[in-house]
Amino acid sequence: MFRLIGTVNVRQLHREFLRAGSDVMQTFTFYASDDKLENRGNTAQATFSGKNINQAACDLAREVADEGNALVAGGICQTPSYLSGKGKEEVQAEFRKQLDVFIENNVDFLICEYFEHVEEAEWAVEVCKQTGKAVAVNLCIGPEGDMHGVPTGECGVKLARAGADIVGVNCHFDPFVSLKAVRLMKEALEKEDLKAHLMVQPLAYLTPDASKQGFIDLPEFPFALESRVCTRWEMHRFAREAYDMGIRYIGGCCGFEPYHIRAVAEELAAERGWFPKASQKHGQWGSELKMHTKPWVRARARRSYWENVKPASGRPYCPSMSKPDQWGMTKGHKRLVQQSGETSEKELKELFTLQK
Repeated sequence: MFRLIGTVNVRQLHREFLRAGSDVMQTFTFYASDDKLENRGNTAQATFSGKNINQAACDLAREVADEGNALVAGGICQTPSYLSGKGKEEVQAEFRKQLDVFIENNVDFLICEYFEHVEEAEWAVEVCKQTGKAVAVNLCIGPEGDMHGVPTGECGVKLARAGADIVGVNCHFDPFVSLKAVRLMKEALEKEDLKAHLMVQPLAYLTPDASKQGFIDLPEFPFALESRVCTRWEMHRFAREAYDMGIRYIGGCCGFEPYHIRAVAEELAAERGWFPKASQKHGQWGSELKMHTKPWVRARARRSYWENVKPASGRPYCPSMSKPDQWGMTKGHKRLVQQSGETSEKELKELFTLQK
């Protein structure tokens, strides 16, 4: 029953994003490498196997993509093996197990995403290029660079030289911080006369107070982020700024709902030549408010109102920004060495003591 319900839910989620205007159905394979599926008490590898999980993800993505003439992208991401200090050969072996499934299913292209370290991302691009498929790669970094101190612009150059067809950032930061990071990559690529398409798949959470590590350092992560969710109007602005910067792969990561993607698609409808199906019963820029019974609400039936609205949180005792944890741990630190067993009570107590 669990498998059936899970399959139905993932299929429906794909469909909602397809109706909202998505051109790509990405396989639901984030953190689906074998080493992650057996990390810290995770039993998914033993119960289902990484191969079966990746196969099911391909089946669902292709089924829905074919309903709307969309593409299918197979996705891989950073591994516990890299964080634990294992070498290139072992890390690439983890990537290959997923890629074998993607190639068997003839996905349209590959996405390497959510890499905190450009070195591991280069390793991922290298093995993906061996498949002959087009390769996109995203780092989960902001304008300050990767977690080993490599500047953001240099990261873009390294990925292009590794063979990536599309480079950019995803996750960890909000749309506007992410655009600053991609701009640094674009400038560095142009300076080195390197050709690569640009992409951006940010959070749907506003993160002006995040540190170098991004939103995972915020005290609200991951279960109290709702007050930071971007409005659909902020997504309109994001889409326009991204497009005007020359970015042509525009999407989203954590926190993105179908209505966010619909806002992106609506903002760029003229450039794309069509509106998504989800816009058929949806007035642009609040235009349907003209039917509202209250005159002050009817007065909001215009773009200029929603472009300039400043949403309140409704929480009078909450700060406007948070203080990031900033533990400063990355690959090489003993507490980032991963294990197959569950995190023990003793280990948790040690972490509770360290928490600021």
